[in-house]
Amino acid sequence: MTITEARPVKTSRRPSNRTQDDYADVPDLFRLLHAMPAESHEFARHREAIVTRCLPLADHIAFRYHRRGENLDDLVQIARVGLMHAVNRYNPDTGSNFLSYAVPTMLGEIRRHFRDNGWAMHVPRRLKDLHVQITRVTPHLTQTLGRAPTATDLAAELGADRQEIVECLVAGDAYSVRSIDSPISGSDDSARSLADTIGAVDADMDHITDRESLRPLLAALTERERTVISLRFFASMTQTQIAERIGVSQMQVSRILANTLKQLRDGML
Repeated sequence: MTITEARPVKTSRRPSNRTQDDYADVPDLFRLLHAMPAESHEFARHREAIVTRCLPLADHIAFRYHRRGENLDDLVQIARVGLMHAVNRYNPDTGSNFLSYAVPTMLGEIRRHFRDNGWAMHVPRRLKDLHVQITRVTPHLTQTLGRAPTATDLAAELGADRQEIVECLVAGDAYSVRSIDSPISGSDDSARSLADTIGAVDADMDHITDRESLRPLLAALTERERTVISLRFFASMTQTQIAERIGVSQMQVSRILANTLKQLRDGML
């Protein structure tokens, strides 16, 4: 039985939070394991039982990272690999707590995955490592400062050179570029893709310049000219109706419209 077969990956709900007390029996399991011959079938079965026992911990750690553009099932497998490494290397005789050893090991596997596979272009290793550190401290600094941290804030927190921080933030734009057809991680609707969240083109955007240019020209018109324009183009009234509304002849309305529209056209050029 392999680590990926020990328990099927389930991503339909969030893994439950467990405390250290939930794994209080693990050190005794390890002591029993290390009392067995390393090449024996009993050793292999008991080691696999410890891995299975701690799978919820690996799944919980993977879930913490699943909204960063990576498939949750992939992250679960990576965390479980880290768990296997921790189980293979942990020595209960050192007196250290297994969780204190296993959690950093699993986090390291996941962070290496993001560092090595989440970049759309070549980025130096040192900047990838720095990017991981920036990602880790940014939420804390944002809460502490009450705003997004600047490059100077990040440099002071990490003890890094400010220019390197700036370089890393710029390089971060190359991190995790995704296809718009890729599915949305964590979405209940598996048919939804990233493209479904992108807004459609607003045809009115092409007219913004015209509208903003026209605004001061309309303000410069006389009150009667603005009224005629408003009634004709916004209230959709005929020239005869406008004439009756403002108390002039239809011919006068026609002249006002012609002169005003020419004035506006000339001002737009």
